[in-house]
Amino acid sequence: MTALALVLGAGLVAGASVLTVLRRRFLAVTVSGLSMEPTLRHGDLVVVRRAGIGAVRAGRLAVIAAPPGTGRDLMVKRVLAVPGDPVPRDEIPALARTRDLVVPAGRLVVIGDNLPLSLDSRGFGYVHAQQLLGVVVRHLPRSPRR
Repeated sequence: MTALALVLGAGLVAGASVLTVLRRRFLAVTVSGLSMEPTLRHGDLVVVRRAGIGAVRAGRLAVIAAPPGTGRDLMVKRVLAVPGDPVPRDEIPALARTRDLVVPAGRLVVIGDNLPLSLDSRGFGYVHAQQLLGVVVRHLPRSPRR
């Protein structure tokens, strides 16, 4: 084997390793539905950095596994409250009667930007940390906005 072949082979192995690391840390998700309009439109692509609940901040967009019975796999929502934040009882009817003063550890409160068309914490309450896939780090519109 020539030195060039060894270098190219090593480069391919290194490139594959980098791709493996990137695939573990990032995920591309296509937006489906109207619940995040006008921020995100149906068909837009978002790049998601896999992250635990400690990396999430209120106001950020997050991708979560949809609760059972919703007919969806994933959902993109805005984080309204993180563990330790006051429970937003006025905005979230499903949490109006909770005894929690603050959002418990391991839980999030999420909401869609298009309130009339969004299935979110207003209907299903807290999102569990296990449902969190990560936070949106990049938005790639499907076409120029008009």
